[in-house]
Amino acid sequence: MEDFVIQTESLTKTFNDFWYRPKARAVDGVTFQVKRGEVFGLLGPNGSGKSTTIKMMLGLLFPTSGQVSVFGRPASDVEVKKRIGFLPEESYLYKYLNAEETLDFYGRLFDLSTAERKARIDALLKLTGLYGAKNRLLGEFSKGMARRIGIAQALINDPELIILDETTTGLDPIGTREIKDLIINLKEKGKTVLLCSHLLADVEDVCDRVVIMYGGKVRAEGKTNELLSNNTLTQITAQMDESTIDEVIKLIKKNTNEEIKISPPTERLEQYFLRVVEDAQASSESNDGAEKTEQTLDFISTINEDIISKLTQEQKKDIKPKVEKTIETEKKDDTQKIKDSVIENLTKKSKDNKFEINSKNEQKKDDNHTNKD
Repeated sequence: MEDFVIQTESLTKTFNDFWYRPKARAVDGVTFQVKRGEVFGLLGPNGSGKSTTIKMMLGLLFPTSGQVSVFGRPASDVEVKKRIGFLPEESYLYKYLNAEETLDFYGRLFDLSTAERKARIDALLKLTGLYGAKNRLLGEFSKGMARRIGIAQALINDPELIILDETTTGLDPIGTREIKDLIINLKEKGKTVLLCSHLLADVEDVCDRVVIMYGGKVRAEGKTNELLSNNTLTQITAQMDESTIDEVIKLIKKNTNEEIKISPPTERLEQYFLRVVEDAQASSESNDGAEKTEQTLDFISTINEDIISKLTQEQKKDIKPKVEKTIETEKKDDTQKIKDSVIENLTKKSKDNKFEINSKNEQKKDDNHTNKD
């Protein structure tokens, strides 16, 4: 049996009105599996039930019927959450924090140590091209830069499953290409990625398998290359001169009566755009905003060794100051105890003397009263 990270079985979600009458069936009997280590595309037009399905995977919504499990456990299990990274369609981030503070905040939610947070924040800011803007407030970020910091927060806990909802929305073509490269790198690291996007070209570039939903139901499912292949046509790409082309055409016509279309291959606009920009960058042209990313995820696998080494060194440095501080504190405590004891004795003696004086005065009053009588 294959190892599935996500499994849904007859998953259904019905929203009710104020009187609990069925109002809309957003998800209707959805069944699919996401294998470990693959990039899986969840596709469909607006209102097809994609976001509702994702919310049930995250335990944010409860199914009306059916089941959904993540890592073999119920989606509502809190322990599952620490193994998931999530980028929602809209990144609701604190606009008065800067990029570094934002990632530090999310790192604290996952109870990461100070050294570990520092190492991961620096690596993620470089990975998303925001290291040069780490001290800028998020309120000053463009939409594309906000998506970049959203992706960084989704990776701060080194998750096994990354769920990305409309990842490249607001990104320029360079950023889109870099994010697609990042997704491929995550797959190479053994991570599982669930990608929800309306940009089908992005899905085609990175997804191993896809599910297409419409009206809350699964309408198509399969491997991307198999779904897109046209077995009725044959495509041959080669560099040929005109005489060779004529011979090929004659040979094809000899064996078929089908119409033959000949045209030079075209380059995708994305590839052409990136080449133009790379030429501009090579000529040292400047551009404000996000920087070129550092496409490396080495920090995910090597960060623990670095942190242990740093913590060991810090602990060695802190031993002597902590001992001296303890001795100094004990001395202060002893001094304070002596002062308290002296004050207590003086107070007690003062009270005793006062009591004796009062007793003598009372005795004198009684003697005078007796003499008068």
